[in-house]
Amino acid sequence: MQKVCLISILYLIILSSFGCKTNQDQSKLVKTSERQPPNIILIMADDMGFSDLGILGGEISTPNIDGLGEKGMIFSQFYNNARCCPTRASLITGLYPHQTGIGHMTNLSENYNAHDLNLPAYRGNLNQKTMTIAEMLKGENYATYMTGKWHLGMEERDQWPLQRGFDRFYGILDGATNFFKPVYPRGITLNNDTISVTDEDYYTTDAFTDYAIKFINEGQEVKKEQQQPFFLYLAFNAPHWPLQAPQQTIDKYKGKYGNGWQHLRKNRFNRMQEMGILSPDWKLSPQDSPDWDELSEEQKEEMDLRMAIYAAQVDRMDQNIGKLVTYLTNNDLMENTIIMFLMDNGACAEGGELGWGDKEQLETKEGYILSYGQSWANASNTPFRKYKHWLHEGGISTPLIIHWPDGIKKVNEGKFTEQYGFLPDIMATIKDVSKADYPKQKNGKALPALSGNSLLPIIKGIDEPIHTEPIFWEHEGNKAVRLGRYKLVMEWKGELESVWELYDMEKDRSELNNLADQLPAKADKMSKMWQTWAEENQVQPWNRIEDLMR
Repeated sequence: MQKVCLISILYLIILSSFGCKTNQDQSKLVKTSERQPPNIILIMADDMGFSDLGILGGEISTPNIDGLGEKGMIFSQFYNNARCCPTRASLITGLYPHQTGIGHMTNLSENYNAHDLNLPAYRGNLNQKTMTIAEMLKGENYATYMTGKWHLGMEERDQWPLQRGFDRFYGILDGATNFFKPVYPRGITLNNDTISVTDEDYYTTDAFTDYAIKFINEGQEVKKEQQQPFFLYLAFNAPHWPLQAPQQTIDKYKGKYGNGWQHLRKNRFNRMQEMGILSPDWKLSPQDSPDWDELSEEQKEEMDLRMAIYAAQVDRMDQNIGKLVTYLTNNDLMENTIIMFLMDNGACAEGGELGWGDKEQLETKEGYILSYGQSWANASNTPFRKYKHWLHEGGISTPLIIHWPDGIKKVNEGKFTEQYGFLPDIMATIKDVSKADYPKQKNGKALPALSGNSLLPIIKGIDEPIHTEPIFWEHEGNKAVRLGRYKLVMEWKGELESVWELYDMEKDRSELNNLADQLPAKADKMSKMWQTWAEENQVQPWNRIEDLMR
């Protein structure tokens, strides 16, 4: 009996010791998990207006993006660079676009050679004096994937994504393509190879998402033991022209826009005010389109359809973001993944008031130049002035949505912050959260310091400005500088007619009350700041660049 008791006591001691060791191991695993760098997903929409999302006052169905905002944070005053490739250049490097070699666009005219003319800011592709987010994170053992639109250089293979730090790439190298039938030179590239698309049900938005999930999934299987974090850059080409979407999604919106753009602008503006997105002081900018009632019934029907297809492109993109979120959730990846969503520029007014393209090609898989036009773009950018290309708020404003369950406190979920930021802040933030090293040199040559500041303090709940220094823009002669509550902006109308305008962003973000004459000292001080920045970044007079491209 005594022997049995002794054995029982020994058994309990051993079991207790084993249990303690198991608890210790579990505790160690938890701590290891806490130290694991977050996965990072950067999602960009193409040519989308400020007020198109439901969470920003729009009527388009975007429950998945809205859901990211409702459980994350929304920066209502975040800025892009007003155009596809300058935005992408700045986003992916953390620098001003002129520092990257894309001070204007990619694939420029053959009439000039940027190197021979000593125009390094206008070479038309991403230079090697930059480090991409992917290159930086590869140094931290991140797997790096990209799907979607590159648009940072395509003439030589060393300009392609795999040569700039990405492990895998699926998408388009150029700036636009047919959504259903992408063909060379605006076709599909997989890694470093051009491939043909034969699937009759193909749609770029679907394919970009499917390959994003495929890349992540394959990486998780291969690196399962190492728990390797990943970086995904998902750059949709939606809702950029051409206007093309699956028919069942278009059908959800046909007839919904029959009351016209004035009606839509007023409805969105009222919702935005009710939601608290807009300050009560801000006004709706003047209508920049013909009166809807001036259109013929045939024109109204066509314009309703154009906007319906545009809305369907946004809707389909949202559906695909939902597919990605579902994958992450089902595979226990969501909690430690940062998702950032933004747009590359404001709504696109290209194609005149009523849009580009043959109306007979609408609701088909044919065509390439099909747009919804300035009148609908004016509604997409409610309540702001101007569009893609310009540096007024309608050209450069994007909401930035950041979703990060492990990093955003419950009390801050769904919060809008009015602290402003701009594209270079993204790389600075990613550097901060990943604890990555941004080296001083690359290939033996000095790298410029990052131009942005980390958004992490705001994400963590410190609602204070991250920019006390000015931030700058230049695109096609349009100029701007933001410093605190004031913004100085100039629309290029030619060398003799372009003038600076000054606005108080706290009272008048719609930019309707020009204060340049009332505050001349402020305007002069900020214009001199811009000039100094332009000289440091080799910004050229726009008429010179125009002449060289002719």
